[in-house]
Amino acid sequence: MNQRNPAISKGIDWTLAGIYFLLVAIGLTAIFAATFKEGDSVVQSFLRFKTDYSKQLYFFIIGTGIGFLILLTDSKFFSATANLGYIIGIFLLLMVFPFHYRIKGTESIIKMGAFNFQPAEFCKIFVALALAKYLSRQETDFSKTRSQLIAAGIALLPAVLAILQKETGLALVYFSFFIVMYREGLPSVILLIGFVIAALIVATIVIELNTLAIILTAIAALVAYILRRQIKRRRSILTTIILLWVLCVGIQRFAVPYIFKNVLQKHQVERIYDLFGKDNPYEKKGDTETAEETKKKKESGSSYNVRQSKIAIGSGRVFGKGILKATQTRYDFVPEQRTDFIFCTVGEGFGFTGSVVLLGLYLILLFRIVTVAERQRSTFSRCYAYGVAAVFFFHIAINVAMTIGLAPVIGIPLPFVSYGGTSLLTFTILLFILIRLDADRQMVLR
Repeated sequence: MNQRNPAISKGIDWTLAGIYFLLVAIGLTAIFAATFKEGDSVVQSFLRFKTDYSKQLYFFIIGTGIGFLILLTDSKFFSATANLGYIIGIFLLLMVFPFHYRIKGTESIIKMGAFNFQPAEFCKIFVALALAKYLSRQETDFSKTRSQLIAAGIALLPAVLAILQKETGLALVYFSFFIVMYREGLPSVILLIGFVIAALIVATIVIELNTLAIILTAIAALVAYILRRQIKRRRSILTTIILLWVLCVGIQRFAVPYIFKNVLQKHQVERIYDLFGKDNPYEKKGDTETAEETKKKKESGSSYNVRQSKIAIGSGRVFGKGILKATQTRYDFVPEQRTDFIFCTVGEGFGFTGSVVLLGLYLILLFRIVTVAERQRSTFSRCYAYGVAAVFFFHIAINVAMTIGLAPVIGIPLPFVSYGGTSLLTFTILLFILIRLDADRQMVLR
């Protein structure tokens, strides 16, 4: 009778490992369905390192090997090397500037022979470990503003470097680490302020600038009227209301236009305005451009991807068209159907049923990671687990939302399913480190 090696299997969460293999299998099937060419030999095409699905299979084998090595590693290694790993991650991000390889508008990729390496993707591992290391230190008092700013700096420094590399989508992922900070005591008012700013940015897109300024002024006046008795006793309340009004008007009049003009790329701004059905006010139109030309330009622009993605998902109906019978994704009507828009490949090929199964697996994965996080004795392991959950949640929610037109297309992959070697290895390492730490959950790591 075969027995598992107790040195490896003891304490391993096989539920997480099982979900990992299921998701990768779904991803390989979806990539195969989207890119397989008629007339090719299935066996030979998988053996050759030329097709996307064969490359993904090899990366899966490599990732599984790395995962096995992680399971053999002492858990103390990850806490001991967390800060060093973060330094290495920042160094890799800095190396992108002199050695980057431009692909599809991004300058965040380093070409290594036949492989493309994206440090902004890989650095999420180092940030999760470094943030967990900092929050678990005995001398860290997270109730103090200084500690909160340091933690925010650990998470956002790679985001700033990613933005400078024209990789805004991946940069936004680093904001998900604020979920970890919230779990460890970050005041909820800070998250509330973040949501208010996000709502203000959306309002700036949807509502005309002067009209929005009037609305903000009216809201400030109404709040001042409601609090008039308190203001008589404490003049500082009125000062706070005025400062908040100035801040909000400043954001909508100056900060948002500056970001759209100087930080975001042209196609990113177009995608954001397309999401709300608005014309891009920052785009310079030619004097001789006719209404018909403008319409055709818009129809073939950034909204084309989402439109075709919706058609693909809708055409799958309940049970889908079949693995190699999907027309929208098989014949390249949907751009990037094997990477950013892989969810529509699943939707068309396997229908509503397949989509629900995939989302159900992700939901189980997230709940399982949170369960694992809460049973940790070590603060380091708990913070790391929440970091993994936050990154996965952000990727899943935004990727699925953008394929069905509920979020702007920012180009981030679906974990374990989208094609991409760096992406698959990153998510694999993130998960297997968590499995390793959980196996030693009674150990206190610093």
